[in-house]
Amino acid sequence: MNIQRWMARREASWRQLDALLQQAEKKGLKSLSGGQVRQMASLYRSVSADLARAKSNAVGQAVIQDLQQLTSRGYRQIYQGSRRQEWQSILDFYRYGFPETVQQTWPYIALATVLFGLGGLVGWWFAWQDPAFLTLVLGQAFVEQVKTSQELWTVSIMGVEPVASSQIMINNIGVSLWAMIGGIAMVMPSVPLLTPPGAFTVYLLLFNGLMIGCVGVLVAQAGLAWDLWAFVFPHGALELPAIFMAGGAGLLLAKSILLPGAYRRIDALRIHGLQAVRLLYGIITLLVMAGIIEGFFSPQTWIPNGLKYAVGIALFIGLGQYCRRQRPA
Repeated sequence: MNIQRWMARREASWRQLDALLQQAEKKGLKSLSGGQVRQMASLYRSVSADLARAKSNAVGQAVIQDLQQLTSRGYRQIYQGSRRQEWQSILDFYRYGFPETVQQTWPYIALATVLFGLGGLVGWWFAWQDPAFLTLVLGQAFVEQVKTSQELWTVSIMGVEPVASSQIMINNIGVSLWAMIGGIAMVMPSVPLLTPPGAFTVYLLLFNGLMIGCVGVLVAQAGLAWDLWAFVFPHGALELPAIFMAGGAGLLLAKSILLPGAYRRIDALRIHGLQAVRLLYGIITLLVMAGIIEGFFSPQTWIPNGLKYAVGIALFIGLGQYCRRQRPA
């Protein structure tokens, strides 16, 4: 191989790759057009081949070092740079993307919250008026255990915090997924019934609200209300809004099927489905955080109830401020 002729023929490609790499290193990969990125990848492959040829043909050490630097820089931008951009995208989603999605879908989240609250009011009213309703919803054994033991069932978490925390996370994430999927349809083999869009989501919100209302009456009658709500406040500040968001995502999907508006149903489902999935990413993160708090902080009897209430209020205010974040202009 004529080394001088080969170097003269290949040097232009090396300089092109160097120029593209300098731009990517200074301004990021996003500063390159699609064509420039493809060109950089092609040049990287050809320069890698040139490096192998230079080593096998005893080209001068200075040329080999230059080609090694070019290929190393190219590798960092093409492979490691893409991973860095992925991490930046994830960070951007949690900084601005998730709050934006919450703001875009807030009417559905608000409706889900109202449905849950309505179920809670119904449960509280009927349980307070009729003890039989209380035992019907919560079960005779559970009601009697709480009233006779005068102790919250949450003490069972003590000593098994890691296991309990994991189970709580899995359960809450499962409920959120059902609430979201219920916006499309749900098969209920025990009935048997295929629910229409949104019906199962509404059922879950009302039923869970009903359960909370009945539990509120039970602990009030047993004189345990202050302790129970101190337990609920820290993790509930994240867990309940996450459940409401999941319900809102389900109602959003139901709306895209039943009332697509100016869109075709398939297009409405695609657009709103993307919003629902973006909500789900944030919901799972909130539920993981809530599960950790519920497993390791909320049940601890050595922590004063007043501190638990304060932490819950602070978390709720912080979540509200976070969901109001605006992307800089």
